[in-house]
Amino acid sequence: MNIASEFAKAINKQLSGLVLEHREILALLAAGPKEQQELFALADAVRKRYVGDAVHLRGIIEFSNYCCRQCHYCGLRSANKDVKRYRLGEEDILLAVRRAVKVGLKTVVLQSGEDRFYSLEQLVRIVRLIKQSTGMAVTLSLGERSYSDYERLREAGADRYLLKQETSDEGLFVRLRPKTTLAGRVQCLKWLKELGFEIGSGNMVGLPGQSTGTLARDLELMRELDVDMAGIGPFIAHPQTPLAGMPGGTLDMTLKTLAVARLLMPEVNLPSTTALETLYPGGRKLALQCGANVVMPNITPVSCRRHYSIYPNKAGIKDEPEECLDSVKKLIAELGRVVGTDRGDRNKK
Repeated sequence: MNIASEFAKAINKQLSGLVLEHREILALLAAGPKEQQELFALADAVRKRYVGDAVHLRGIIEFSNYCCRQCHYCGLRSANKDVKRYRLGEEDILLAVRRAVKVGLKTVVLQSGEDRFYSLEQLVRIVRLIKQSTGMAVTLSLGERSYSDYERLREAGADRYLLKQETSDEGLFVRLRPKTTLAGRVQCLKWLKELGFEIGSGNMVGLPGQSTGTLARDLELMRELDVDMAGIGPFIAHPQTPLAGMPGGTLDMTLKTLAVARLLMPEVNLPSTTALETLYPGGRKLALQCGANVVMPNITPVSCRRHYSIYPNKAGIKDEPEECLDSVKKLIAELGRVVGTDRGDRNKK
């Protein structure tokens, strides 16, 4: 395959408003240094046309780092005895939410490992209290649960749910996530969509055993699921996991995957991830120039934040929410963009 020729054909097809197919997605992902600048510029133009210049800020509260899973890539896996575990109580969670309101955030993201310590009733109560007292958009990221659990959380007022697919390769999925299946993960996303949640999925770039074809299928699966947000970040090996020492995702391939996601799903919300900033200082800025329109500052209490170690050396773990927000707002202004003033729901055309 002549990469330059196939790349040009794929770009022309995208500019014509036609649906890109697998071969064309592969050509875009294979873009060399010269072509990728064209890819990034086009993704930025598509972002501007479909979602505008607003960058939406969503505050993450990582309220528990306990997890029952054994995922080979994650430092929170239950077999990791070197991590200091913590759980925030209801009042601590609500205190963090009030702090998010004070700094002007419109969305709060409640994220944890798959921790069944919190009862469904307790989670429902927390969601209701947040909605009643703040009116913020509430995003949950609690892992795989039953349809009835999702239904109760939706009835309580939860607006969005994040559940990353990680990979579309079923064999790789099973190797990386023992005792789970890709089909089960996808079923959860379909349930969430059916219940009226805005759904977020996503993948990791650079997983051991991943190919460019896998990345293309990752994006195709997200397009098929009609996700409202796609979190795309690099794989970063954690030293207390079975993948310790493995090479991680690269800056260029992560940015290319992000840019192609914007072309395939023009209206989707695309975060500039903390993982990318961790991999490469300044990565957040580059992502915002390649199609991203969301930043998710961490508002977890600083005393707990360093223990939520999905991957090591996470950027910004010592910054207070106010410091983080000031830094992000400065970056947004430098890019000639503006901070979103609404909830940042996906704007379907």
